[in-house]
Amino acid sequence: MASVAPHRDNGFFGPDSVTQKVWGYPTSMVLGFMRAVVIEQLDPFLVASVEHSGQVKQRTRLRYDRTMQYFSTVKFGDAESVVKAANTLVKIHGRSVGTEPFTGRTFDANDPDSQLWIHLTAWHSIVYVYEVFGPGKLSAEEEGQYWEQCAIAAHFQTIDPAAVPRTREGVAAYFDDYRPQLIGSAVAQDMANFILDSTPRFLDGAVPAPVTMPLAVLVRRAVVSTFPDWMRKLLGAPQSRATDLAVLAPTKAMMRTIGLNKRLQLAVLGRLSPLTAPVMAPYLSSVPAADPRVWTPAEAYAHFGLPTPPEQYAEMLAKRAQGKGPRPYDLHHHEPVVAFPVEPGSVETSPA
Repeated sequence: MASVAPHRDNGFFGPDSVTQKVWGYPTSMVLGFMRAVVIEQLDPFLVASVEHSGQVKQRTRLRYDRTMQYFSTVKFGDAESVVKAANTLVKIHGRSVGTEPFTGRTFDANDPDSQLWIHLTAWHSIVYVYEVFGPGKLSAEEEGQYWEQCAIAAHFQTIDPAAVPRTREGVAAYFDDYRPQLIGSAVAQDMANFILDSTPRFLDGAVPAPVTMPLAVLVRRAVVSTFPDWMRKLLGAPQSRATDLAVLAPTKAMMRTIGLNKRLQLAVLGRLSPLTAPVMAPYLSSVPAADPRVWTPAEAYAHFGLPTPPEQYAEMLAKRAQGKGPRPYDLHHHEPVVAFPVEPGSVETSPA
């Protein structure tokens, strides 16, 4: 590994936060990410948006890389990079609108309810796989901080932060209430199983070929082992309890091996998600920020002069009502990918 450039500041959480502790553990890189994205497909409005775009299947690795970059920027980036990335994401989502085929209702990627579903599914999945395949359960104090920080991160989407539960029980109640809306459609099952089998696409030559397929099998089975039975049925992803138990020990051992060696973790991350490595490199390399400040969302939006995501979205809706605003994406479009703001500095990774 060569030099690692520090972030300009500590963003919204900082290196001592439980958010960086959990999201910075190697379980988040593939297992937590994959679990969240698979579960999200059960929302008919979200999967309609994903199917219409076609980008998950057309540009699987790039979509993974860019999504990881965004999530990591919010948790590990400096404040300016976070608010600029959030601004860009709302613009990207502003063109993801259309008609959901089962209900005939409009899907809108910026819809606050849809964004809350994605947000909570991601934060819950990341901490859940951390507990199952990582160091174990958080303390009661850490868990309270985790969900409070989840609400902070909601400021960078169109979500009303007041709608974010602040306890595990509140999160469980949210999912219970949301469950009747979930549909295990043929499209949802196809997309879910495509994602579950996407480890070779994520790796794309990053590891030797003889390792890829056994690793892909382990990852799929490990992720499915975290789903309750009712969810496996909806997803079309059956698996025995014997398999659940069989994958637990090797998956935990692999995560522990990577987690004990930050140089190795950064090297793996650099191969899996080259756009994410520079964002997480200061944390994984214990390089302090140039300015130790931790911002609040209100301070950052006022300082950098950008509209909040809800403000952006309200303006989009007003323009849409006038027949103006961004043109919706064409079905399975092949347009250039809009870039998130580039983090300052650089990092070089080398195989461990």
